[in-house]
Amino acid sequence: MVLLESQVKLKTGDIAPDFALLGIDDKKHSIDDYTKYQGILVIFMCNHCPYVKAKADALNELYEKFGDKIGIVGINSNDSTDYPEDSFENMKKTAQEKGFKFDYLVDETQEIAKKYGAMCTPDPFLFNNKKELVFHGRIDNAMKPDDTSTEKTMINNIEKLLAGQKIEKDFDPSIGCSIKWKEN
Repeated sequence: MVLLESQVKLKTGDIAPDFALLGIDDKKHSIDDYTKYQGILVIFMCNHCPYVKAKADALNELYEKFGDKIGIVGINSNDSTDYPEDSFENMKKTAQEKGFKFDYLVDETQEIAKKYGAMCTPDPFLFNNKKELVFHGRIDNAMKPDDTSTEKTMINNIEKLLAGQKIEKDFDPSIGCSIKWKEN
C-alpha cells in the first residue's frame, strides 16, 4: 500500500474539469448534471482502500446533511485489472453494502483523475455553484483508518460555502492509498 497526500493541481477558483462517466446506475454523468445544486463535492475514491472504507459513515453523513444542497459524486479511477476489488460490478456491491446514495462513477481511462490532479483515495474537491474550486482536502481530521475524528473539516467547509462565507484554509491535504494507475 502506497500512502500519499493530495497535492495541488487545481487551484482555488479553477473551474471543475468536465467529465462524462458511467455511474453505477448505468447512466452517463457530467459535471453539468450537478449545476442545480449550491455546490459540488467530487471525491476520488475506490472500494478496497482502508482509508476510504474508514470514511464510509462520514460520506453518508455528508449526503444525509447536504445531499439536497450539494451534488455529491464519487469517482473511482483505480486500475481494476490489477485491482479487481475496484471493478465496476464491485462498485455497485460496495455502494449497496455501504448504503451510498450519492452518484458513484467509474473513470476507466483515468483521464479525469489526471485533470483534477487526484493523487489518493479519498481525495475530495469542493466547488461552488459556478463550478469554482473553493476547497481541496480532507473529509475530517482522522488521518488513519483507526483514528476517530474530532473535527469535521468538510462539513464545516460546506456550511461556510452554503452561508456565503470564505473558506480560509482552501487546501488541507487528504491522505490515503495512491490511485492505482494503469501501466502503459
